[in-house]
Amino acid sequence: MFVSSAHAASTTDTTVAQGETHGATEPAAPGTTPDAHATETHTETGVAHESAVFPPFDSTHYASQILWLALTFAAFYLFLSRVILPRIGGTIETRSNRIAADLDDAARMKQESDESLAAYEQELADAKKKAGGIAQTAQDEAKAKADAEQAKISAELEKKLSEAEASIAAIKDKAMKEVGTIAEETATEIVKKIVGGTVDKASISAAVKAVRG
Repeated sequence: MFVSSAHAASTTDTTVAQGETHGATEPAAPGTTPDAHATETHTETGVAHESAVFPPFDSTHYASQILWLALTFAAFYLFLSRVILPRIGGTIETRSNRIAADLDDAARMKQESDESLAAYEQELADAKKKAGGIAQTAQDEAKAKADAEQAKISAELEKKLSEAEASIAAIKDKAMKEVGTIAEETATEIVKKIVGGTVDKASISAAVKAVRG
């Protein structure tokens, strides 16, 4: 046990009071050794006081201290090994399992995300390819339709142009014939007025044709 300074002071005061009450200390019996805790008289003040040793440093208590230390250590070791360490181990194992499960979930979710991203990219590529095919098909169809319309229009224009050229040629021939007739009639009238009398139409017609070339 530990002895506080207040307790030591109280013990000393009590011893001094007892010494003053009894007046003196009884002498030791013959053939005996004074005890380590015996009361001594101070040489200067003449006051009796008790000479005490701090219990942990008292060699007579070493065996009991070692025994209690061993018992306390054994009890503390059993308490740690049976109660504290299993709880700490269980908590660590639970957290390790939870962390492993979280890592597995994270890896699974990452794999699913990668697969979803790959599927999305594949669908996007297919959609782009399909859209490109549709656009190319529409462009080809539009070009074919435009070419057909252009060919049709060109054929119609060629037909109309041919008809126009034929009509123009007919009109020109007719006009030339009429011009020749008008020229012959005009020349006949002129000759009649200049020469007088009857005019040979064959000669005038030949002259007109010679002039027209």
